[in-house]
Parts: sequence; C-alpha cells; structure tokens
Amino acid sequence: MQFFFSLFFQPFFPIDSFLLLYLARREKKNFMMMSINKGKEIAEGSSRSTAAAADQQNPPPLSRYESQKRRDWNTFGQYLRNQRPPVALSQCNANHVLDFLRYLDQFGKTKVHLQGCVFFGQPEPPGPCTCPLRQAWGSLDALIGRLRAAYEENGGLPETNPFASGAIRIYLREVRDSQAKARGIPYKKKKKKRNPLKSKEDSSTSFPVQQS
Repeated sequence: MQFFFSLFFQPFFPIDSFLLLYLARREKKNFMMMSINKGKEIAEGSSRSTAAAADQQNPPPLSRYESQKRRDWNTFGQYLRNQRPPVALSQCNANHVLDFLRYLDQFGKTKVHLQGCVFFGQPEPPGPCTCPLRQAWGSLDALIGRLRAAYEENGGLPETNPFASGAIRIYLREVRDSQAKARGIPYKKKKKKRNPLKSKEDSSTSFPVQQS
C-alpha cells in the first residue's frame, strides 16, 4: 500500500530539475539585461566622445575685436615679409611700424586738406578738391592698440614691444593734430564712456596689403 502511495504522488519531474530550469531562465534574463545596459553605456559614451571631439574641432567663434586683431596681425606680418629684404618679426622695430602706418595711407578714406587748399580748416567743404585721402587718426590709434596686444600675445616682451614705442605715440599725436587743423574739427578727449558706433567703425577697419 505504501509502495503504491509513493508511486502515485511522485512528481513527473524531480524538484531539482524545476529549480535548475528556473535558475537558468533567470540567469539568461539577467545576462540579456546586462547586455542591453552595456550597449546603452557604450552608445552614450560614444556620443559624449563625439560631442567632445566636435567641440575641439569647432572652437567657439572669436569676438569681433579678436577677429580684427588677428587680421591686423597677419596683415602686418605680410607687410614685413614683402619688404626687400624680408624683415623677421624678431627684428621689427618702431621704424618698421612707422613705415607701415604711412604705407596704409594709400588705402585711407578720410579727406585731409593741404595748407594751400581753399577748404583747409573747413569741417564741411562746399565742393570737391584734389587733396589726398588718408587713414583717420582714430583708425590708426585703434590699430596700434590691437597690434600692441597681439605682439605680446604672440610671444613678444612688453619692454621690446615696437608698437608701444614713444616714437609711435608722437607720430599718432602729430597725425591727430594735423588732421584736426586740416579738417577744422578740434580734437576733444573722450570720457571713459565711449561712443559704440565709433568703436565699431575703428575696430572693423580693414587694411589690405599688396602682394609683392
């Protein structure tokens, strides 16, 4: 009787088999979840790496002042290379800077009346004349400021900065006074608050260099 009872109530699969099957399914499920999470981490890491690489390849755009300063520095360097013989930046002095400023007058747009002109000293002449066009003093002053900063940013020493020379300051002062007399517009020292329109005009002045 006991034999038939045990035979009748014996399970079709042993209990250990069900346990092993359950554990195997759970392990498979855990493995799949780990694979999915790992794939997400790899994808996110790749996206971050791609974004970081894109940021390095595409640096933030320069400001208007920095862009103009870079163009001015390149223009001055090209001017020195066009000299015969070419002049290295390390050999540049105040005389080269003065020659550069005088060279730029051919691209000027400011009418500066000569002493014998009938319109000399008139701020608003009634007619045309044959007086030359020159670079405005304000444009030259702003240009020297940018080049002075660019020289030191490119490894130059402040004590040897040719753009900070006293000869340059004297030249700019003479240009300012002569243009004020010729155009009949007296120079007035500006206060700390600058005219934004004038600043934009000065900072956006372009100085081309003729290729040799």
